[in-house]
Amino acid sequence: MEKALDFIWNRRSCRKYTGEKVSDEQFKSLLAAGMSAPSACHCDPWEFIVLKEREILIKTASLLPNGPFLADCGGGIIVCGDQSKAHIGSLSYMLQDCSAAIENILLAARALDLGSCWLGIHPREERIAGLRQLFQIPENVIPVGAIALGKVGDAFPEARNRFDVKKLHGANWNTPADL
Repeated sequence: MEKALDFIWNRRSCRKYTGEKVSDEQFKSLLAAGMSAPSACHCDPWEFIVLKEREILIKTASLLPNGPFLADCGGGIIVCGDQSKAHIGSLSYMLQDCSAAIENILLAARALDLGSCWLGIHPREERIAGLRQLFQIPENVIPVGAIALGKVGDAFPEARNRFDVKKLHGANWNTPADL
């Protein structure tokens, strides 16, 4: 595979952090990367909650069953979407736009030598409700995903490439792609 794409293979979910805080400059770079994501008709329906204080990280972790390590990371971001600002007011476009922003943040974190892990929120109603209450999120805004960030406690997980030719299709579904 192309060596120039190593930054993609090296992006892995990290769940052990040193607790060293993510700097304001790093947050600005990560958020700028998120806001540089593609968005249907350039609607940019995303909103971001920046998690810097340990107490808030702990409270947020308590609302995300798969993310207890969020309490120990160096910072976090909750990516939210305003469906009314999405292309044609579509939930699907809003989710796609926010997911693109999340992936940009994950890749930028690796480029900044930070670990990261994407924690799903939407469509879990109990998670949405808990975060809506904790952060006083307006009804028209939906928390889509959280991202744990920070210096990695252990080594970064080994690079991985899950390329699978069986998942490729050609001129029709039953025809393999000719690569």
